[in-house]
Amino acid sequence: MGHPSRFRSWTLAVAMARTGWALAFRRRAQGLAAIKALVRLKFPAVPQLSPAELALWLRDSSRPQPVLLDVRNRTEYEMGHLPGARHCGPGDSVPSILAGVGADLPVVVYCSVGYRSSALAARMIKAGRHQVANLDGSIFQWANEGRALETNNGAAPRVHPYHPWFQPLLVTERKI
Repeated sequence: MGHPSRFRSWTLAVAMARTGWALAFRRRAQGLAAIKALVRLKFPAVPQLSPAELALWLRDSSRPQPVLLDVRNRTEYEMGHLPGARHCGPGDSVPSILAGVGADLPVVVYCSVGYRSSALAARMIKAGRHQVANLDGSIFQWANEGRALETNNGAAPRVHPYHPWFQPLLVTERKI
C-alpha cells in the first residue's frame, strides 16, 4: 500500500478536495479556518484549545502544566516545535506515548494543522484519557501568531510545512 505518512497525506488531500476546502488555501486565514472546521467535523469529541489559551496556561504557575506532545514525524519536530514539547509519532500506541505521564496530568497534542493530533487525541479519549486537548490550528496557528518555537539547539525561526500544499498556510517569515 505504500508509506503510511504518504497515505495519510493523500487521504487528507482527497478529503479536502471533496469538500471544496482546498481552494481556501489561496488565502492563509481561510485555509486554516477550513482545516480547523474539517478537524472539528471529523473529531467532534476532541476539545480544541486556542494558542492564546495555551500561552496563558503555560504562564500560569498556579495551574498544573500540561504535557505537550508533538504528533509529527521526527524531521518536522526537529525543524522546530513548541518549547518543552515531547515528540511522538502519529501512529505510536497510546500506552507507549503516555508511559510515564501521570494520569492526573493534562495533555495537549498538536501537529501541523491539527488533523493528526486530533486523531491521536480521539484515540486517547477512547482509551480513557480525559484531560486531553488538541491545540487548535496546531503549530501553524501558534507560529503564525508569532509565538516561540525551539529546536534541541535553541530558537527555531521556521516551521516544517508537512507537505508543499500546506506552505501557503504559514506566514512568510515562518516558511522554509
